Amino acid sequence: MGKIHTLVLIRHGESQWNIENRFTGWVDVPLAPSGVAESHRAAQSIKEEGLEFDLVYTSTLKRAIKTAWNILEDLDIMHTPVHHDWRLNERMYGALQGLDKTETVEKHGMDQVLIWRRSYATPPPPMPADHEFHPRKEKKYDFLSDAELPVTESLACVVKRFMPLWNDTLMPIIKSGKKLLISAHGNTLRALVKHLDNIPEDVIANLNIPTSVPLVYHLEETDDGDLKPVKIEGAFAPMSGKYLGDQEAIKAAIAGVANQAGKK
Repeated sequence: MGKIHTLVLIRHGESQWNIENRFTGWVDVPLAPSGVAESHRAAQSIKEEGLEFDLVYTSTLKRAIKTAWNILEDLDIMHTPVHHDWRLNERMYGALQGLDKTETVEKHGMDQVLIWRRSYATPPPPMPADHEFHPRKEKKYDFLSDAELPVTESLACVVKRFMPLWNDTLMPIIKSGKKLLISAHGNTLRALVKHLDNIPEDVIANLNIPTSVPLVYHLEETDDGDLKPVKIEGAFAPMSGKYLGDQEAIKAAIAGVANQAGKK
């Protein structure tokens, strides 16, 4: 068996727009008080597991950054380097960003909204240039060309955007022996676990990742230089990784994510 590395993934805590049931995507919405509390619970789970970090990668969105900060502060390791990369951003939901999910269902029908939310390769309608939440209006994306800056994305688009970061940067960091925490979003983390566990497109489209629950992976270095997951006891199928915390509460949280569009 090759060398085994531990990787910890975490989706940001519940945001204000998660509570309001609005499509968020790249809109830089803050954590809700409930999300702040979730991040502290995540830190406690990590501490109880005895996990340590040398390096943190987050998206450029404050909900993921703040989640990471709270964890580092609770673990008393705020000196840990934190790197922000736009390729870890949430999926760009295009013209849906800012809209109430239930109202969108009432307007377009549940079948159409489910296609936009859960199909692997069909993106929502693109965001027009004059949209209130167009990312071109944010200075932090000035370095991205128009071709790079998305105006809508499917999960397949997120995979294409994210995988170069994994292959060229994150995987070499892990193989160097550094302990890495990735604080990101539901869709970028789905892109990663799809790759790690070779999850089929139709299965990953319906996989929901709960907010602020640490997901631990054990990765083995293979002879060809890749990293392959070693299934952990208590892993959450179809993944090889294990969620830390109360398993029944985690199942309930996952069901809550799946039912968001149908909320009243």
